[in-house]
Amino acid sequence: MERLVNIHVPSTLKKELVGGCEFISHMGKRVPYAYYIHQHLKQGSSLSVEKPDDILISPNGVFSTGFHSVGDNAYSFAIWFSEPLSDGNHTIVWMANRDEPVNGRLSKLSLLKTGNLVLLDAGHLSLWATDTTSTSSVKLQLNDTGNLFLHTSEGKVLWQSFDSPTDTLLPQQLLTRDKKLVSSRSLSNYSSGFYKLFFDDDNVIRLLFDGPEISSVYWPDPWLRSWEAKRSTYNDSRTAVLNSAGYFNSSDDLKFMSADLGIGPKRRLTVDVDGNVRLYSLDEIRRTWVVSWQAFSNPCRIHGICGPNSLCTYVPDKSSGRMCNCIPRHTMRNDTDHSYGCVPDFNLSLKEGEVEFVQLRHVEFYGYDIGYMENYTLERCEKECSQANACVGFQYKFETEKGYYSCFLKTRLLDGYRSLGFSDRMYIKLPKTNLSSSYKPFREFRLDCPDQSRAHELDRTYKKNEENGSLKVLLWFACGLGGFEIICILSVWLYLSITCQGSGATTQSYLQVATGFKRFTYAELKKASRNFSVEIGRGGSGVVYKGTLPNQQIAAMKHLDNANQGEAEFLAEVSTIGRLNHMNLIETLGYCAEGKHRLLVYEYMEHGSLAENLHSNTLDWEKRFNIAVGTAKGLAYLHEECLEWVLHCDVKPQNILLDSGYQPKVADFGLSKLLNRGAINNSSFSTIRGTRGYMAPEWVFNLPITSKVDVYSYGIVMLEMVTGRSPTGVHSTIDDTREKEDIMLVMWVREKMHESAGKTSWIEEIVDPTVDGEYNMGRMELLVRVALLCAEEARDARPTMSKVVEMLLRSEIED
Repeated sequence: MERLVNIHVPSTLKKELVGGCEFISHMGKRVPYAYYIHQHLKQGSSLSVEKPDDILISPNGVFSTGFHSVGDNAYSFAIWFSEPLSDGNHTIVWMANRDEPVNGRLSKLSLLKTGNLVLLDAGHLSLWATDTTSTSSVKLQLNDTGNLFLHTSEGKVLWQSFDSPTDTLLPQQLLTRDKKLVSSRSLSNYSSGFYKLFFDDDNVIRLLFDGPEISSVYWPDPWLRSWEAKRSTYNDSRTAVLNSAGYFNSSDDLKFMSADLGIGPKRRLTVDVDGNVRLYSLDEIRRTWVVSWQAFSNPCRIHGICGPNSLCTYVPDKSSGRMCNCIPRHTMRNDTDHSYGCVPDFNLSLKEGEVEFVQLRHVEFYGYDIGYMENYTLERCEKECSQANACVGFQYKFETEKGYYSCFLKTRLLDGYRSLGFSDRMYIKLPKTNLSSSYKPFREFRLDCPDQSRAHELDRTYKKNEENGSLKVLLWFACGLGGFEIICILSVWLYLSITCQGSGATTQSYLQVATGFKRFTYAELKKASRNFSVEIGRGGSGVVYKGTLPNQQIAAMKHLDNANQGEAEFLAEVSTIGRLNHMNLIETLGYCAEGKHRLLVYEYMEHGSLAENLHSNTLDWEKRFNIAVGTAKGLAYLHEECLEWVLHCDVKPQNILLDSGYQPKVADFGLSKLLNRGAINNSSFSTIRGTRGYMAPEWVFNLPITSKVDVYSYGIVMLEMVTGRSPTGVHSTIDDTREKEDIMLVMWVREKMHESAGKTSWIEEIVDPTVDGEYNMGRMELLVRVALLCAEEARDARPTMSKVVEMLLRSEIED
């Protein structure tokens, strides 16, 4: 083995000089520098499992390869990101022997003189090999993209890890017809799981649940034809790639982009253990992976997630995003792994007269229909299922177009999903003798209590003693009195809690949507802000104060003043923010919903808003261009990438905040509006929204409101940032109406652009003369032209925010 020269050493590897020799400290161990870093593995050499630091590192230091522990005395040869995450763990991107780990002693990876790379266990058994041969000299190397490759001295690649991926696709790595991504079994079990991303025989990329008993495709939606899912079957090349900028493109027309599109962040596309495909970007500061795109926002749409005879309910505030519950008379097969589902606690052989049906509202099960009974009454459906031994239940569905009910008989209850959006009913077949009122609570589907425990409670409640023994009478009387007292105490406590919180129903509705954040009491925030003494901002919906949280984190606290307006804004903001996650959006730390008090707690931005810095020398032209790109990315995420369609409706410099590195974060969603992406013509805005000077003409002329109103406001903000001129103060002779003031700013810039026949560049005439420093003329001209496109009067002439991002980033790539 040879020491690699001119190699980048990760920051976690600290070089020291001890006794005149160079050492590197890695994971708490000190090893010789020459021994630790290897440029390549030569023929006749090995990497040993007994030497944890016996690894190869890519020239840029980003990736490492070696033996990785996957259990007690169990190791796999793997590739991982060299820098650990905030929790100390390394992110694995490839494994050679994920399903057959080797022993922690005497195992090694050897490059034989024949050119074959083999993984040998302690007993010298070959568990994995490349099956390559070569008469030339051969080396094993890890390149900067994370590809481990075996090549000859002539440069011929004999084998590479990019051709045999596990669960992760790295930038520049191709996914082709003979490759597939397979999830891990669990977060702690790296062996092959049940979910696969692959090219199907019809040339379409699909997600497959390949369980121990059944298999089913679940993405794209199996009931859609390829063109309805916006996929093409005509290109049989079957290739897909994620490029370095975060853009994924496939031969079946599947296209998506990272929310932080652009060259720079480290990324990976992974089929996760829960069956979802996610694109991750690494937050270098916090050392965590951030989801920048995902195939499913609702995990209950993924097959096999809760197993058979189980119901999945979407619960956003849970880390998994879901809750699995067994249907009545079924118990969980494995309490630690819900994917095993539930098993019945009764004999499945039921005759017609021995069964009854339990109704499950707002529930549907996918597939396995053995019969379709059109225009059937409920009684006829029950009879058909009772007579069919294979039938375990039926879906009773109202067919709107036909105007009557039909039933779908089921042989299996798989991929159950409960949602209040389902109006149809599901009926499951159970033994008649065991049906009782004890199952009524299940129909209500309480998520916080197991159904079995409630059934036992009901049994005890309804038991009655017919004996006359005085002792037992006194005992039952004492128990009843004690139970009554407990009920009274709980009732009083509940009443006081509701009274203290004001309107209980309203508060509960807020708490349901305010998921995923810390809930603060009003007293906590009052203390943290020193009785709201430091005001740092004021808007139409409330005042923002600075404070220090109990964990010593500085935060911004927005207090919604107006009770009527504030409550509605609070609900809109929290329900929106709960579904948003982007590096160019302000992060919400918590909330307060106590009595009439409604507060939101945000991360504190050290440099305030763009409006505060616009006319100072703190923002040079480089920072201003980066602010334009970051703001566009945040708005593009709101419009196109997040789980709902979000309109900001009040884009202005005051709502673009700057962090310690002057990176922009879009803030204040008090005027946001959640819409259905398909509803282009929207008439649900009853009042004009936004800020004078930045509002699009649609507001004034009562035209349909779309995402293009934000595009218009963005264009005005960018022109203001470049020119230093307020949209409400371009000329002293401006009318008092907003329309003319906006148009005057745009017209003034356009006039300068058209007058560019002179010697002086029109860009030099419009840029803010008070801003110091040089600027890239071509880049600045592009920014102004893009801003003018955004500020077009005609809505359809404006680009989308994703197109704006693409145009601005193109200049960075070309530079």
